[in-house]
Amino acid sequence: MVEPATERAGSPATLADVARLAGVSPATVSRVLNGNYPVSKATAARVESAVAELSYVVNGNARALAAATSDLVGIVVNDVADPFFGLIASGIQDETGGADVLAIIGNTNGDPGRELRYLTMLRRQRARAVVLTGGTVDDSGHLQALAKQVNALISSGCAVVQCGRPPLADAPGVSTVDFDNRGGAYALTSHLISLGHRRIGYISGPAGRTTTRLRLAGHRQAMADHGLDGPVLSGVFSRTTGENGAAELLQRDSGLTALVAGNDTIALGACTFLHSQGLSVPDDMSVAGYDDLPYSADAALTTVRLPLTEAGQIAGRIALGQQPAPSAGVFPIGAELIIRTSTAPPR
Repeated sequence: MVEPATERAGSPATLADVARLAGVSPATVSRVLNGNYPVSKATAARVESAVAELSYVVNGNARALAAATSDLVGIVVNDVADPFFGLIASGIQDETGGADVLAIIGNTNGDPGRELRYLTMLRRQRARAVVLTGGTVDDSGHLQALAKQVNALISSGCAVVQCGRPPLADAPGVSTVDFDNRGGAYALTSHLISLGHRRIGYISGPAGRTTTRLRLAGHRQAMADHGLDGPVLSGVFSRTTGENGAAELLQRDSGLTALVAGNDTIALGACTFLHSQGLSVPDDMSVAGYDDLPYSADAALTTVRLPLTEAGQIAGRIALGQQPAPSAGVFPIGAELIIRTSTAPPR
């Protein structure tokens, strides 16, 4: 007769406890739980009964050590409260939800050091996949450190996908779902110029970020192609930046007829300031944003649409091996100009 296993007070049951209660070896318990080796139905039933009686939970870390990877997918974002990242993360989770994996979100708050620490922790946990979302710090030292971390993850068997940031040099194994930030910004500013605007101010996102650089480059190229120049200032992706930025640009040049913002949130902040000054959008000032976030249609904001949820879904499928990685390493995502009533010809 097999004696019941006795759990240590306050301690969870172990694999050995299950084996003693079922009257089998620990290896047999492992085979039943993993389903990777033929075991008789009677033996499997005894093991499952012991598991239920002891409320045994498989040790995820131990299983990960035995396998190449775990059932963990890491999603690294700059700001979990920002709809831009929320929509991408939602798309990724759409694909991971039915794949028997746990998706967790690491919020960096834009801190490059924290981004690297999260990757170290995910490697220790033997994550099955990691998706890096949104722009990153446009600094050679950080990008080299990032490539080193990514290469270490890939070497451990982890799939790494970038979504919404440029391809990462020195990390050939990473797939990138890349937004056409530059092309979208070029189309947006060109639209304002086609309406007749010649004095256009620009409020960018944080300096030193890849997304900021690419969108500003597209704006400047459109201006230069038409022999134009205009004031530019930077801030963060917030309404406050939009309010303060609009005030400063109009102080610099009261003859501005249009403002372009680095994202929709900045653009709405600019609209708030203009309305507080008794100015009409677009009669007195045209305003345009970027991203086409869910609230942008309600504000009738001219903007550039990025298919954020769909991009996240593509990144999720590539990360889980449900969609082939792009042959050249990059899956391009186009940007669509969305014209609404926040822009009009200048008076």
